[in-house]
Amino acid sequence: MSSLNHRRHRAALTVFLAVTLAHWAEHLVQAYQIWVLGWPRPQARGVLGQFYPWLVKSEWMHYGYAIVMLVLLFALRPGFVGRARTWWTVALVIQFWHHIEHFLLLVQAQTGHAFFGKPVPTSLLQLLYPRVELHLFYNSIVFIPMIIGMYLHLRPNRRELAAAQCDCVRVPARPVAAAV
Repeated sequence: MSSLNHRRHRAALTVFLAVTLAHWAEHLVQAYQIWVLGWPRPQARGVLGQFYPWLVKSEWMHYGYAIVMLVLLFALRPGFVGRARTWWTVALVIQFWHHIEHFLLLVQAQTGHAFFGKPVPTSLLQLLYPRVELHLFYNSIVFIPMIIGMYLHLRPNRRELAAAQCDCVRVPARPVAAAV
């Protein structure tokens, strides 16, 4: 784990960001299918869901992604310092709650018993907001502090740079004065 937050931190963050953006793309395509193309919600399954419809219906897949996000936010956190660590921690805390919501959905799907008197598995905040909109909201409130944390991590102030132990910020070598 130590190399993950030292010499492999930048690579791990890049892979994590790519996975996160791919997940975002799925949700944005689904939103486009609903609100622009006018598709009924059950047919609006994003890109992968068009080819593998069971993916969208699989609570295991949704919970699996939520837990992977949670684990990676936690595992990559030691590489952050200062302001970046604060923002990264905000994303981690929100993702922890998001994971709880997905866990509730998974339990309902696995037991065949929907909570709250609903006909289908329902999360707590889904009692107030439709699932598509709620997941766009959750993805936003996790993604925004995560990106702010990454931005600040790659642009540390002097104190943060001195405390950094990873390879993310490459300080350019000072130019050597040419001999005259």
